[in-house]
Amino acid sequence: MVRTQVQLTEAQVRALRQLAAERGVSVAELIRQSLELFLQSARTQDREERRRALAAAGRFRSGLHDLAAEHDRYLEDAYRP
Repeated sequence: MVRTQVQLTEAQVRALRQLAAERGVSVAELIRQSLELFLQSARTQDREERRRALAAAGRFRSGLHDLAAEHDRYLEDAYRP
């Protein structure tokens, strides 16, 4: 394992200590478990976003035949006040 240092608020430390005591684990173990859940959630969310983006790709038509070549000009026009 790699030792690291983080700064927590007093309220976070109190809550972590209480929860760790209730579960019979160390604060460090509780933090490791929490971090693993966060990382799993982030990976799942990234996969879901990627899946949705791929599902949407090619489903819409702009009606513009030169969009790929002139996209900068179209964006400029769209954002011009």
